[in-house]
Amino acid sequence: MSLERCGWCEGSERYVRYHNEEWGVPVKDDAILFEFLTLETFQAGLSWLTVLNKRENFRRAFDDFDFYKISKYDSEKITLLLNDPGIIRNKLKIHATVNNANAFIRVRNEFGTFSDYIWGFVNHTPIKNSFKTLSDLPARTDLSDRLSADLKKKGFKFVGSTVVYAHMQATGMVNDHLTSCFRYDKV
Repeated sequence: MSLERCGWCEGSERYVRYHNEEWGVPVKDDAILFEFLTLETFQAGLSWLTVLNKRENFRRAFDDFDFYKISKYDSEKITLLLNDPGIIRNKLKIHATVNNANAFIRVRNEFGTFSDYIWGFVNHTPIKNSFKTLSDLPARTDLSDRLSADLKKKGFKFVGSTVVYAHMQATGMVNDHLTSCFRYDKV
């Protein structure tokens, strides 16, 4: 018997694995939250599958998403990243990642953890939506608009409302698995 999944993940074993194991699972670990925020930044304007296919290369290139190390990247390291064919070599997104590492550290200093800050927008409890079709899924919401605006005020770059909503979906702040999906009641 095959399991019913959200249709967006069909067609790629990597996508199916990501859907089945990660997407929508609540993440409260700052290191993982930073990884997802960074990957979502690079995904802007591209497909998520493109990013997933390069994820291990991103981990290698960006020191396993160690935000303290990334916050200290200099022009020499940035040049290495711009010449790394294993990642998405977008100068603005690479610079945004260094900037975001610094902003991430500032938020941690203010709130104790980035998790406490970002999860505060949903009262530390995932929002469970009840979407029946993929066309029901929003690209952004009023909540992602507010969170995006606040992140920008805190100095983050490439955190528009659509990127932020994708981050909220990926890290389980919202459960956007379709009600027919076998993962809907599991996350």
